[in-house]
Amino acid sequence: MYNASDLRKGLKIQIDGDPYVVTDFQFSKPGKGQALYRTKLRNMINGNQFERTYRSNDKFEKAPLMERTMQFLYSQGDEYHFMDTKNYEQLFITRESLGENVNFLIDNMEAQVLLHDDNPIGVTLPNFVNLKVTRADPWAKGDTSGSDTKPVTVETGYQVQVPPFVEEGDKIQIDTRTGMYITRVKE
Repeated sequence: MYNASDLRKGLKIQIDGDPYVVTDFQFSKPGKGQALYRTKLRNMINGNQFERTYRSNDKFEKAPLMERTMQFLYSQGDEYHFMDTKNYEQLFITRESLGENVNFLIDNMEAQVLLHDDNPIGVTLPNFVNLKVTRADPWAKGDTSGSDTKPVTVETGYQVQVPPFVEEGDKIQIDTRTGMYITRVKE
């Protein structure tokens, strides 16, 4: 059990059977009376957000969350299938639940899957992923109208801005947290 004084940004609690994460937190102590804890909470299942104020004597349950290392196997329509690396149990996660992470998933990639009551609610990918460039238009030398980058498409269909020396067939490293190009990878 958590007390209101334990609330902080990033804390995961359970309210009415659903897991919530504290996205913002403010403490205030009025001249008289109890301390107040103003929070912004986000439902980890459906993404709904709301603000709520708690008093110092309020208590919260810890959200029953578990993280497991799983391997991405394949996608079928809007379902992305993962396998637990310890017991070979398989489950699928919807495209909606994965969000932007679908742009960086490659076969056999290991990821951390967050589970609530054995239902997947989120995926954390490795910070960096190496992807092959499948389409890169030639860069027009002397084109000074913009910055020194050009758009390329990688094997997952994701488009990213890269320096002009990156060509089709190259492998590049992308930061999965920002979606930005990091470096060209030597094979």
